[in-house]
Amino acid sequence: MRDSFAGLHPALTFSYFAGMIACSMLVMHPIAQAIALIGAFSYSVLVKGVKALKFSFVYLLPMLLIMAAMNPAFNHQGVTILFYLKSGNPVTLESILYGVAAAVMFITVILWFSCYNAVMTSDKFIYLFGRVIPALSLILSMVLRFVPRYIEQIKAISHAQRCIGRDMTQGSLWSRARNGINILSMMTTWALENGMETADSMKSRGYGLPGRTSFSIFRFDGRDGILLSIMALLAAIMGAGLMLGTVSMQFFPSIKLAPVTVWSVAVYTAYALLCMLPVIINLQEAWKWKRIESKM
Repeated sequence: MRDSFAGLHPALTFSYFAGMIACSMLVMHPIAQAIALIGAFSYSVLVKGVKALKFSFVYLLPMLLIMAAMNPAFNHQGVTILFYLKSGNPVTLESILYGVAAAVMFITVILWFSCYNAVMTSDKFIYLFGRVIPALSLILSMVLRFVPRYIEQIKAISHAQRCIGRDMTQGSLWSRARNGINILSMMTTWALENGMETADSMKSRGYGLPGRTSFSIFRFDGRDGILLSIMALLAAIMGAGLMLGTVSMQFFPSIKLAPVTVWSVAVYTAYALLCMLPVIINLQEAWKWKRIESKM
């Protein structure tokens, strides 16, 4: 399925992910956390498919459980004591709930970053920041671009070494360690050489020089303007809820939740629409294509 949200203007997508990551880190209310987690997980599955499911259940879910279990073992704040450890330290309900909230926040941010990496490619990042911070934007784009290339290159090197019996899975323990060091050395040499070639190539093209023009395929059209207005309205409602304490939650010394009111329901609804916006856009585009195909 083609990602229609990724086809929007880079400034729009970058602002969206920056806002989502910031909200996910600032808001600890369980309802808001559940909304953000569902939105990030849904878009991650839509973009990456089975890989996102495997990554979430194999890596993120165990990480969530471990983080949630570790917090009450070290944090003993709270007034609701459930039981005592052998060391004499209490385990409180507040510390358990805070550990779960912190773990959910961490997982949600990771999911948003995974979606960001899939949507915000290096050319989009350079388009946004190439003129403002040319050197830094080049370095960051190279880092983001080289991570998947490093993975593919080290797989190729390892496969080639395996064919001649020099892989990390072959030979004695000492031979495996030596083979691993050789593969790492080859990988480091390739990375440094590739980075120098890229830097020389960008320099020869006049990257970062004052007055340099650049070709761009990104255009801010009417659809981007409409979505920007919708995003700004939903973000303004959520921002007002943050400033007024509508989505606040206190864990220590005792748990205190903001009361549920008509205004809080409106804030949660706006936040849900904002978190699910990429999924809604993709579903709308898929529905349009099916409608066009049915008429043909």
